[in-house]
Amino acid sequence: MKKTTFIWILLLFTHLSYAQELPKKISETDFSIGKSVHIESVLLDETRALNIYLPPSYSIDSSKTYPVIYLLDGSKDEDFIHISGIVQFGSFSWINMLPESIVVGIGNVDRKRDFTYPSQNKLDQTEFPTSGKSEKFITFLEKELQPYIDAKFRTTPVKTIIGQSLGGLLATEILFKNPELFDNYIIVSPSLWWDDEKLLDLQPASYDSNKSIYIAGGKEGAIMERTTKELYDKLKETKSQNTKLFYDFLENKTHGDALHNAVYNAFESLFKTDKK
Repeated sequence: MKKTTFIWILLLFTHLSYAQELPKKISETDFSIGKSVHIESVLLDETRALNIYLPPSYSIDSSKTYPVIYLLDGSKDEDFIHISGIVQFGSFSWINMLPESIVVGIGNVDRKRDFTYPSQNKLDQTEFPTSGKSEKFITFLEKELQPYIDAKFRTTPVKTIIGQSLGGLLATEILFKNPELFDNYIIVSPSLWWDDEKLLDLQPASYDSNKSIYIAGGKEGAIMERTTKELYDKLKETKSQNTKLFYDFLENKTHGDALHNAVYNAFESLFKTDKK
């Protein structure tokens, strides 16, 4: 056997012997980014799951208060984890994109029921037989959820809502009918086709001029793209002088993957301050 061949074989066996020596487990703990809470809703007559992200400083500085971001479609297997990640990243001191915030992910029971107002369109009624209960859900947000969060956690008065697809339809309905419920609206790919686009026929209710509204969508078909832009144009015509309004067309995104990029862009647009 040649000397070089022998050396390679020796090195191979040496490598295999090391590879078989697995590291010993020293300890193991669960890793968590938040807490899950279940509340009994009298208005909805059901239990609702909340997933809550608290900033790292929450347990350190007991005098500090935090704005709250309410996330529709906020179940753990929906958008809670990745949106909370953007909030954590954006609030790092070296990023300084938005203030440290509490995220309240609202888990779904029946989003087609909760996120839609009654439609007169027969196809809507057939395909969404449980739909049309958004008024009750909005009342739940106002009368039960927001008071619970404000009582349970150290919050500031500043509230943001994030809604995508049917959640974007609901966020738009709240902006038009109950704008005082939130200070900042992040509306992504709203399903404004609902009820033959009749929500766009409404005149938005008057509201405090110091609101921030971000609207975004991607390549989602002619109706979705048109109605999203029409929402922006309508709000642009009616907004007050101090209202911040942004529109973002994500050309390389579709209905399924627009939310993450849109929320990141929204945080930069709505909250960005000078970086340290």
